[in-house]
Amino acid sequence: MASKKKVRTSCDTCSFYVYDEEYEYYVCEVNLDEDEMSSFLGGTMQGCPYYQLNDEYAVVRKQM
Repeated sequence: MASKKKVRTSCDTCSFYVYDEEYEYYVCEVNLDEDEMSSFLGGTMQGCPYYQLNDEYAVVRKQM
């Protein structure tokens, strides 16, 4: 039986969560479709499938 890997949900560490200087708050740059946005706003989304760790040193570690 294969175990499912849990998807992280913390927007604070996601590379798509950026500060918008024009509006002066953080926004998610991923374009969610209508169903995904509905489940996100309704709190039924278990984990963000687009989560990407904001790790600036990932490329450097691969080069070593």
